[in-house]
Amino acid sequence: MSAKEVLIVKYAADLKEKCGITPDMDLLTKVTTGCGPSIYNPDSSIIAGTLQSEITTVKNNFLIKKLGLTDGPELQKGIDVVLEKYGKSNKSKYRAVVYYLLALHFGRESVYN
Repeated sequence: MSAKEVLIVKYAADLKEKCGITPDMDLLTKVTTGCGPSIYNPDSSIIAGTLQSEITTVKNNFLIKKLGLTDGPELQKGIDVVLEKYGKSNKSKYRAVVYYLLALHFGRESVYN
């Protein structure tokens, strides 16, 4: 099993255990691949949900640039909902999992087709 496949299995387990979601493995694989090499770096593979700079990066680089959403208060609300679902006290919020949940939340799975 490749390093990416090992991480995808880990992300799927997180979605099941922490979010109560059985993931669409094809979509999770595409989202993970879209994260690029950041998934292999211990620092960049995790999202710090309490740092505003990190939240701004997620909003600008993923929601607006990747998913094609328009900036507005609903983006911050969506991020808040996803981070709450993943667990506010959970310090290890994997970027790929957060991105997967955001794509589902905003109904933008088609971006990965």
